[in-house]
Amino acid sequence: MTTELLIDGMLSGTGVRDAINGGYVDPKSLGLSEQLALSLTSWQALYEEAHFAGLPDDLVTQLDRDGVALASRVREELAGTKVGYFSNGLMKRLD
Repeated sequence: MTTELLIDGMLSGTGVRDAINGGYVDPKSLGLSEQLALSLTSWQALYEEAHFAGLPDDLVTQLDRDGVALASRVREELAGTKVGYFSNGLMKRLD
């Protein structure tokens, strides 16, 4: 199993990236709770919409805040897995 994941809102992604092997991972395949997997999918779709809206600063700030919280929840559910966060709007990893 992947031991390092990045939560990110990249266009056409799944919201969860394999930070070691590259590529995107279906949140449902990770053994996350259904609620968390759905939250990730919904959040990624909102980030995708923000991309088409030109990534307004206030929206990116809120989406990144929500994304960091989602990363924390994934970390809690997948003990032993390193989980980081990448801001699509800022194009950098946030720790």
